[in-house]
Amino acid sequence: MEADFGIKTYFTIFGLNINSTILVTWSIMIILTVLALITRSKLQKVPGTLQLVMEMVVEGVHWLVDSTMGKGQRGFAPYILALTLYLLFANLTGIIGVRQPTADLNTTFALAIITFFMVHIHGIKAKGGFGYFKTFFEPLAFMFPLNIISELALPISLSFRLFGNMLGGVVILFLMYNFAPTIVPVIGHLYFDLFIGLIQTFIFVMLTLTFITLAKD
Repeated sequence: MEADFGIKTYFTIFGLNINSTILVTWSIMIILTVLALITRSKLQKVPGTLQLVMEMVVEGVHWLVDSTMGKGQRGFAPYILALTLYLLFANLTGIIGVRQPTADLNTTFALAIITFFMVHIHGIKAKGGFGYFKTFFEPLAFMFPLNIISELALPISLSFRLFGNMLGGVVILFLMYNFAPTIVPVIGHLYFDLFIGLIQTFIFVMLTLTFITLAKD
């Protein structure tokens, strides 16, 4: 583990600092793209192991969307699938000793901003511009300022929740490596990288689904 909790910059391209967050994110994007292409090229009537696994993942996302948003909302499944796989890979990179992209506030805030815009865009599509605007005056008109603040706080709370949990794991693992470098870090990786990584992936995805559903209803 690095003693410096800052994000390490490796090189610069056209004035853009390429750091560990960007490199790991690009790597995950490449892995997921290659995995999708390989899966598509091997589609068969009698599925192989890879196809079975990917079908289970897709069915799981369909079930999650159906159970959270209701039937007829599977148009959200591709985004939820991409979000789930990215967060899963990103959160679990700590197991191999790589700092997670989600331990960088830039990453989590970018994901939260996407959710923020999806919430309001689909809220407007479902209720119309005026109808959606009226919801900010509910249940009482004087609640309008508080409702606005609540909506603006959504990406902040969503991003800081994921960022804080993942960065906390990085800090604690650093301390564990320094004070008990033999056995304890193994337990630490299993808890902070594997268990917490899975839990935080599920929480972020569920909150995204829930916020979009509430905006549409």
